[in-house]
Amino acid sequence: METNFEAMEKVRGELSREKLASDLAAFVRAAEALIQATAGDASETAKTARARLSEAVERVKTTYHDLQERTILASKAADQLVRDHPYESVGIAFGVGLLLGLLAARN
Repeated sequence: METNFEAMEKVRGELSREKLASDLAAFVRAAEALIQATAGDASETAKTARARLSEAVERVKTTYHDLQERTILASKAADQLVRDHPYESVGIAFGVGLLLGLLAARN
């Protein structure tokens, strides 16, 4: 018998990913709006600030995509490991839970 909690985990994962995605999207929109708003400022300081902000926005976008890909790969690998070794996974979870329970009861 196979127990599948994908729906529950998917909802929890999607909420945190959606929050991160919306926060990063808001940051990118605000930064791009700031770049547009200061486009008329021809001072050297403004040009330098716009260039640095544009580079930072691109780095954030790249980092977000890399983290998203690594998270997906790691979750797929963990899921496959648990599916390949269900009894060992349950045993490890039981042992960790027992250890945490003993430590909590001790305090």
